[in-house]
Amino acid sequence: MRLIVNGTTHEVDAEDRMPLLWVLRDILGLHGTKYGCGIAQCGACTVWLGGEAVRSCQTALGDVDQPVTTIEGLGAPGALHAVQQAWVTHQVAQCGYCQSGQIMQAAALLAATPAPTDSEIDDAMQGNLCRCGTYPRIRAAIHAAAAKLKEG
Repeated sequence: MRLIVNGTTHEVDAEDRMPLLWVLRDILGLHGTKYGCGIAQCGACTVWLGGEAVRSCQTALGDVDQPVTTIEGLGAPGALHAVQQAWVTHQVAQCGYCQSGQIMQAAALLAATPAPTDSEIDDAMQGNLCRCGTYPRIRAAIHAAAAKLKEG
């Protein structure tokens, strides 16, 4: 199967029902996307499929019909995306395990809603769980990234 991940075309020899998460991690060697729960409830495995945030643990390879973007491909080459930079600036991560999924979900939110309210952030991020409880810093980082993106 032909798969475009982070702008690069890959020929993947895997069964159609294999979860995208395992293709990314085990076949393509992209380890930024994490396995959390395996049932699309925690958000650690969030990637973009055609610009939409999806849970890669429950997305079958055979259902991938658009380009995939992972945390490794979010920023421009050699540069962090505004959300990634905001995460660093606001020291969001504690253990860090959920953060790639959090960042991918937040960036998708900002692509759709450039100036979200606290309520819109909470709604968009509710499916991404953080066991360390960094939710106030996540919200602050999203607001900072929105401001940075607005600046250009």
